[in-house]
Amino acid sequence: MQVLYEWDFRGGSITDLELEKSLVRDAEEFAPGGHDIAFMRKLMLGVLEKRAQLDDIIEKAAPDWPIDKIAIVDRNILRLGLYELLFEDRTQVPAKVAINEAIELAKIYGGETSGKFVNGVLGAVYKELGEPGKDEVSKKKSHHEPVDPKTLPLDKLGGAVVFAREGDQVYLGLVHDIFGHWTLSKGHYKEGEDDEQALTRIVMEEINLPVKIGELLGENEYVASHPEKGKMRKHVRYFLAESPYQEISLQKSGGLDDAKWWKLADILDLNLYDDMIPVITKAVTILLQKK
Repeated sequence: MQVLYEWDFRGGSITDLELEKSLVRDAEEFAPGGHDIAFMRKLMLGVLEKRAQLDDIIEKAAPDWPIDKIAIVDRNILRLGLYELLFEDRTQVPAKVAINEAIELAKIYGGETSGKFVNGVLGAVYKELGEPGKDEVSKKKSHHEPVDPKTLPLDKLGGAVVFAREGDQVYLGLVHDIFGHWTLSKGHYKEGEDDEQALTRIVMEEINLPVKIGELLGENEYVASHPEKGKMRKHVRYFLAESPYQEISLQKSGGLDDAKWWKLADILDLNLYDDMIPVITKAVTILLQKK
């Protein structure tokens, strides 16, 4: 982080030799003995190589903050965290470890709100990745009694397969994420909301469409670890939702970069998440039966 800060502060005008000297100097100061310098070098060079791609993801996950407006410390911590989250071997650097270490760096070296900001950006990316490692059990904790999921805090989420009819055609309204997948509009329930209230709000806030909630397409529950809140029980319900065929427009939402209507015949050619295929397939089957 120190070397990347120096590189960034100098506008990238630093030679490879200067980078190496800075790395060795900082390693001797903060990690005496040189045991970690090979890993540090690999991480530093990896971040610099992928910097443009990392910056693009940061801006899409934090749309209100252009990359040049983010504090130098914060943006380089985000680059490090994202690089580990996206490109490192997860058997060596689990996703949750990468996020937690980035948050700790931000709390120590950043400003008063840096930890929350880094947590928000990396958390958005982590969610869009499908929360990898959410079911992993730490070997260090394997001797403890298993946690009863029913005792964990409940986080309710909902997703909608949005459809519209125009003449003889049926269209699905899908959103596109920064990792190249088309997926469903989805989000968190607010306290006191029922399914209809939550899903109509979620879809309107995400793609600006009024919807009528229909059939339940499926639901699942799993335990996930939040970087700050710890283990939580997440319960997700997916519904069919009808909308008028009108302009679909992506509202500001971290992790997404497009929204579009698709004809049913074109859905099979899209890059979809594996766990969304059964939900969308069930929705399409229902819609074809009603034609």
